[in-house]
Amino acid sequence: MKFSLVVFDWDGTLMDSTHSIVVAIQNTCRDLGLAVPTDQQASWVIGLSLEEAFKQAVPELPVSRMDEFVQRYKFHYLTRDPDLRLFPGNAQILDELKAKSVQMAVATGKSRIGLNRALANHQLGHYFDTTRTADETRSKPHPLMLEEIMDELMVLPEHTVMIGDTTHDVGLAKNAGVTSIAVTYGAHSKHELATAKPDFMVDNVSELQRLLAIYT
Repeated sequence: MKFSLVVFDWDGTLMDSTHSIVVAIQNTCRDLGLAVPTDQQASWVIGLSLEEAFKQAVPELPVSRMDEFVQRYKFHYLTRDPDLRLFPGNAQILDELKAKSVQMAVATGKSRIGLNRALANHQLGHYFDTTRTADETRSKPHPLMLEEIMDELMVLPEHTVMIGDTTHDVGLAKNAGVTSIAVTYGAHSKHELATAKPDFMVDNVSELQRLLAIYT
């Protein structure tokens, strides 16, 4: 089994951003006088589209205040955005896959504006053959995001692997019929990920690097 297309989730998989997202959600709740979710409640929704994430993390949020919540969240997240970095070792993984001419893509719950800004800030856009965001297709775990990527790059599901840090990513992979690799250093716990039954599970970037070296 060899993969010719590697699809990465962004937050919590490539980028060490889980804590920043959790704090931004919690601070937004404080600003708007809403019940503040726990770290676990806030991190569980990472990877979903913004509106879907906020509905689940803050169930008492009125629909009428959703736009206000989104704007305040973006303020808090963007104040931390300049400090975000790739997990150590991920840049080397991207370089190694690029050297092998393996196609790469991003499937993320971020918005198009947010992902484009992150790709530009970290000068990573040249690695990826295509990207999909939650505001231009269906949110995870619906398979459309991956199906669109595979159709565009003309790669079959059996030659595709999805890498992510949440059960939403594992569900996306399963629904699209592709192999899944769960990384345990992001938003969802190792136990949560195990219940989703990914094809592979790795505890650090070095393990991910070794796994990809074998299957690409």
